This record gives sequence, C-alpha cells and structure tokens, in this order.
Amino acid sequence: MTVTAERRVERIAADFPILARPTSRGKRLVYLDSAATSQKPRAVIAALVDYYEQYNANIHRGVYEIAARATAEYEAARVKIARFIGADVSEVVWVRNTTEAINLVAYSWGNANLRAGDAILLTELEHHSDLVPWQLLAQRSGAELRFIPVDERGLYVLDDLDELLDGCKIVAAAHVSNTLGTILPLDTIVSRAHAAGAVVLVDGAQGAPHLPVDMKALDCDFYTFSGHKMLGPTGIGVLYGKRDLLEAMPPFFFGGDMIRKVEYAHSTFSDPPRKFEAGTSNIADAIAFGVAVDYLERVGMPWVREHERLLTAYALERLAPFERRGLEIYGARDPELISGVISFNLADVHAHDLASILDTEGVCVRAGHHCTMPLMDKMGWAATARASFYVYNTEADVDALCVGLEKAARVFGI
Repeated sequence: MTVTAERRVERIAADFPILARPTSRGKRLVYLDSAATSQKPRAVIAALVDYYEQYNANIHRGVYEIAARATAEYEAARVKIARFIGADVSEVVWVRNTTEAINLVAYSWGNANLRAGDAILLTELEHHSDLVPWQLLAQRSGAELRFIPVDERGLYVLDDLDELLDGCKIVAAAHVSNTLGTILPLDTIVSRAHAAGAVVLVDGAQGAPHLPVDMKALDCDFYTFSGHKMLGPTGIGVLYGKRDLLEAMPPFFFGGDMIRKVEYAHSTFSDPPRKFEAGTSNIADAIAFGVAVDYLERVGMPWVREHERLLTAYALERLAPFERRGLEIYGARDPELISGVISFNLADVHAHDLASILDTEGVCVRAGHHCTMPLMDKMGWAATARASFYVYNTEADVDALCVGLEKAARVFGI
C-alpha cells in the first residue's frame, strides 16, 4: 500500500470514535470482525442523536412540523438506498435485516409459487439465514432442495448447473461467503437461472458493503442486505425486489401503515414498498443508514473493493510464514476471487482459544462456525478463526494480527 493510500485509510479510521479508544489492557483496538458487524462513523452516530433530540415523531401520519421532517428524512433515506444500488425507489423495502428480507420472500413469494415437484437451488456456502427459511419452505410446499457444490477451496463447481436448474423455481445464493469470502459468479448464475425459468435471490449481506452493486446490471430478482454491516445501525436492512414481483406478492406482515382502506370485513393494501412495511418503522436507523450510504459513496465503492483486495493480498503474504508453523488458511488464495475475509486455524489450537489470545493484544476476530455449520461439516472443520477487513483497516492492523499469532504460537508451544 502506498504512503498516500495508507494516509487516506488513516483519515477514514479517524472518523470512527471506537477505534481511538484503547482496550482494557491498554492495547490499540484492532477491529477485524466487520463481517459480523461494522463500526460506525461519527456522522452516523450524530444522525441518530439528531433524530431523537431534534425531530423524534412518527412518520406518514402527523401534519405538524417535526412529524413532517421525520417523514421527509425517512423517505429521503430510501431514495439514497435506491441510488446506491441502482434501483427504483418503489423497489426498496425497509426490513430489520437480511434475515427478515429472506424470510419475507420465502413466505410471501415462496408460499404463493412453490409446489410439490418444484426445486429450490442454494449453494453449499450459505449462511443459516439463507438456508433455514428455504428448508422450511421445502417442508411446507413439498419442493426439493438442491445445492451448488463447492470444492476444497470453497469455489463453486458449476459443471452440473443446468441439471440443477431443471425444474427449479428459485435460486438463493450469497453474493459473498461470510466464512470464506468467495464471490459468487453472478453473471453466470443469474443468466442461466433466468433461462431455466427461475427467479434469483441474492443474499447481499457481505456483498453490498464491499462491492459496487447495480441492480439493473446484476438483473437479480431480489437482493437483500443489512445496514449494520455497512457502517449503519443495527436493526435496519433492505429488500430490493423487481417491481412486478413485489406487486404480485401478498404482504408478509399486517397492520397499520401498509393499508389503503380498512373496513370491518375487508382491507386493501398499499402499493409496494409500503405494502410490506406494517407498523411503526425503525425511523431513526433508516435515516442513519442513509447517512452511512452517503459516507460510502463519498469514499467510493470501487475504492472500497480495491482497498480490500490490496489488504487481503498483504495479509496473505504476511501470514504465509506462519504456515510453516501449522497455520492453515481456508478458501481461495486469489484476492480477485474473495472479498476481505480470511478464515484460518493455528495447528491444533481451538479457534476460540486462538481468538482469546489475539484479544489480549487488542485484535478482534470472530471464532466459531460463522453460521455455516453444514459447510463446516462438509470440510471437516470444527471451527475457524476469521479476520475480516473494511474501509478503516490498515496494513498496521494486519501486522498486529501477526503479532498476536506469534504470541499464540509461544503460549501453545508451536
């Protein structure tokens, strides 16, 4: 990384207050767990405080000043999201998170369209949130579950894709694997799924934060992502759906604010997206999510991708000497094929013990099965440690990870 690039990342990191605080042991906080949740810049935190201090009111109903402002800011955030992903504003549905978005599609679209004899196609890299809802839909409908396999590096094996797509009604797949960082070959998957008559849902929880995305270019039918993984607050996310699909789908939740007219015996529903947004919305977090998207657009998503590619390459280079001492890195080694995630184990040290040692050096990594238990069983891994990078990480953070690994090697006599 050049000096200029390093300084730019340091300026970005200065926008995140939590990164300036030392740990309880007096170490510099080195946050390498952004695949679980990202840190928040001051602008996002300020947006939350501003809403609650200056114009806290419910939306879409009140005609008084602060209610009108709350409504305007809330809907302006939806416009920002639509612009960020290259969608029409009517195609952006607010949800709590990616999990809720997938469940919405599985219940609303799935219950209306899946029958016995149909097939649902997933991949072997799916997070539980993009597996369990489809398992339950298969049980309800009698549809068959199928899986695109992956090889020992976690790369997709597409040799039998056309056969897997035969009779398939929906394909659901992660844009980026949260465990291995593998990037889905979306061009291939979407075009061939559509040719087979299937719709495509993309779990973008790890995609939208790290890769430039454009719904018109990707041409997927549904795309889901969570605010908290892309500098925004927890409890807010997005379901993108093509307009014709959203119009045909029945609502998932029922209540206020998704209604056009209510009578004692009958109700009619609003047009999308409000048809799917029953009850009081997560107003503050939606507004702050819009501010997070503003921040990412200023940084530039092509820069985000390139920064993570370079940082991943640097990390793989720095970790290589530890492989002679029992470090095992899982997944592809080509930074072009993965996005800012490295899963690993050190000799026979359990991943949780390794993460605990790293924590004593201020280094935060995830340890466990990463909500991909079937993948762990397939690969024969009990658990892995996982380092994941984002806009505020520097080569110095990777160096700190290596210092922590050296300490772990000493502690466990490796």
